[in-house]
Amino acid sequence: MFDLTGRVAIVTGSSRGIGRAIAQAMAAQGASVVVNYASHEEAARQVVDAIRSAGGTAMAVQADVSKAEQAAALIDAAIGAYGRLDILVNNAGITRDTLILRMSEEDWDVVLNTNLKGAFHCMKAAIKPMMRQRYGRIISISSVSGLAGNAGQANYAAAKAGLIGLSKSVARELASRNITVNVIAPGLISTDLTAALPAELLAAGIQRTPLGRMGTPQEIAAAAVFLASEEAGFITGQVLVVDGGLAL
Repeated sequence: MFDLTGRVAIVTGSSRGIGRAIAQAMAAQGASVVVNYASHEEAARQVVDAIRSAGGTAMAVQADVSKAEQAAALIDAAIGAYGRLDILVNNAGITRDTLILRMSEEDWDVVLNTNLKGAFHCMKAAIKPMMRQRYGRIISISSVSGLAGNAGQANYAAAKAGLIGLSKSVARELASRNITVNVIAPGLISTDLTAALPAELLAAGIQRTPLGRMGTPQEIAAAAVFLASEEAGFITGQVLVVDGGLAL
């Protein structure tokens, strides 16, 4: 794997699922990791305990990244504890799935505020320290839904597509400061969220995936570690699709 020794990483929404796997993978490669959570405190502390038990360095910080002041406080907490910030992973996300005819304005707003505006807040707060040190890796977790859309997920797909446009724009703005900005677009991944889906929907998704299976959070985490590494220093503004061929 790729060496992240001496790097400091924030992974938003990392108390479970893909975020948890990314936090643990980055810590395993030597990064000091800030495990961010909005409400699942005990789950976040379990992630920190698991990282520390494996010999890594981590702490948990509560912040609702949809709120600018809390996102800024999250960045400040990381720098206060570890002295710098090298890696920001925008993973925090929620769903409020329903057909657009039934979708309320609240359903729309809460998903866009967390999934897209949250990334904006975190990027904006993280950019200044990264610019000062002339180094940074920003990685946002989108979705194949953001590439192709998905019935019943107009709000989620819009937010995930927005992350791609946001990241490409910021990649252009920050490239001269040696800060890369990239996106990972997972397909059907085995998490608590997908476990709650009806069995027939899961089966249909697997059938549409050429590799014939769901992905794992660890496979997304491996992609994130690569994009955070020195070896990915010439990659910016890109969307890495990790979906078993679903979006082909």
